[in-house]
Amino acid sequence: MITNYKMSIYVALMIALMLLSIFLGLLSGPTPIGYREVISALLYRAGLSSSDVPMNIEAIVWDIRLSRVLLAGIIGCALAVSGCAFQGVLSNPLADPFTIGVASGAAFGATIAISIGDNLMTLPQWLQGIGVIPVFSFIGAMAALSFVIIFSQLSGGVKRDSMILSGIIVATFLSALISLIKALNEESVQAIVFWIMGSLQGRSWIHIGFSIPYIVIGTAMLLSLSKELDIIALGDEQARHIGVETERIRLIILIAASLLTASTVAVVGIIGFIGLIIPHIIRLLIGARHFNLLIGSAILGAITMILSDTLSRIILSGGEEIPVGVITALIGGPVFFIILYKIKIR
Repeated sequence: MITNYKMSIYVALMIALMLLSIFLGLLSGPTPIGYREVISALLYRAGLSSSDVPMNIEAIVWDIRLSRVLLAGIIGCALAVSGCAFQGVLSNPLADPFTIGVASGAAFGATIAISIGDNLMTLPQWLQGIGVIPVFSFIGAMAALSFVIIFSQLSGGVKRDSMILSGIIVATFLSALISLIKALNEESVQAIVFWIMGSLQGRSWIHIGFSIPYIVIGTAMLLSLSKELDIIALGDEQARHIGVETERIRLIILIAASLLTASTVAVVGIIGFIGLIIPHIIRLLIGARHFNLLIGSAILGAITMILSDTLSRIILSGGEEIPVGVITALIGGPVFFIILYKIKIR
């Protein structure tokens, strides 16, 4: 079992790597900006320096790159934490943030928003900056979760198997509806497909403001239930003997993890593999205690997402971007195979 000292070392190293990845993200982009200009722009905007910084450099560093890098870190953190929770509460190493249909619900909501257009409804003033798609996507995700819970309760309660099967049913049905909408509305197909691939292009501070309350609440709920996650991972029968109300705790954990997933998918689309592979990597490094797993997954998930998004912005020489969901899938597939091989040989 990993000691507190070793855990502190791992966390310190990962935090240092995260800060380095943030700085690398601020340096990278179609407009070349040196590290001294980046530091000067950050210090100037923070009010810690009076040196003159060109307005275009300040705007690129602070308003475009910093907001995007921080959003990438927040998204990676949320996906990895929710993946860790899903794997623990469902006792399924292949579980990820999209196992119980939340992502399909978000995709369905976004598909509706794209197909009907932004002009069909007026959002409240405080939501107008983010657009219709994130709002519809979030509503769709939480509606999908509600249906999964209802179906699960009808089939015998909030248990591992019933939740997974209910999620498969909801996800399959919503995927069929998405395909139907694409077939009936060919003009929106490209926009729908691009959104589903996942991208941070065009995202800004307002998207951080939209997602961060849900991510903070969901993460805090999961951290507070980390001991219950450890107990549930032993099995329902053992957990009940210890006195844990498995169905109630499982429902709370699933709601918290789904809240994380919904808030991220609503803002950036579907980003695969982060929630699947990051918990496995951390588990190999520091063991299976869920409090440590959640902390480690949060930091490594942020690092992975920041570096993946940075790569998506610089990999093409002409300044075009590759959707970050494509990057995470291309990296995640081989990495997951290596993890499976490592687990097998052990």
